[in-house]
Amino acid sequence: MEEHTVTILLLGDEGCGKSTFLSSPFVFDIRTRKGQYRFEFYDTSSPENWRLLRPDLVIICYDISQRLSLINLQRVWIKEVRSTFPTSDTLPVVVLGLKRDLRSEDDPNGIIYPQEGYRVAQEMRADKYIECSAVSGELMIEAFDDICSTAIKTTTAAGGQSEGSCTVM
Repeated sequence: MEEHTVTILLLGDEGCGKSTFLSSPFVFDIRTRKGQYRFEFYDTSSPENWRLLRPDLVIICYDISQRLSLINLQRVWIKEVRSTFPTSDTLPVVVLGLKRDLRSEDDPNGIIYPQEGYRVAQEMRADKYIECSAVSGELMIEAFDDICSTAIKTTTAAGGQSEGSCTVM
């Protein structure tokens, strides 16, 4: 059975939790009925470095406890993806809400509920919306499962962003 390598790039504001999320393995292998896959995750703060990658899937991350981080998904990051990668119209995009454990009713900027993150992901035509907490471990296994299944479904000749489907966790 042929092994497919899937390159996954994580983008998002500094301090939003990308590196903590990847404190789990950066590279791992999965075997499914459809084939064998090797997932390689890249978290680089240097635009020069991530622009050289040719990712098969982009995960745009935001900090659930910081409203500006959510705003920057549309203001900064999806625009970066579209302007940087020539295949951005078919490049699968996942929106990942991090620091789920810090969601607070006492947030002076207002709590960011999953529905709001989901709505923003839909507006961006993301293929999936996921939330988790790397610190508490809440929904981490489900997040990696969803990322991998989205990558398997969307890293085909047809590409991603076809229907903008998302899942709220």
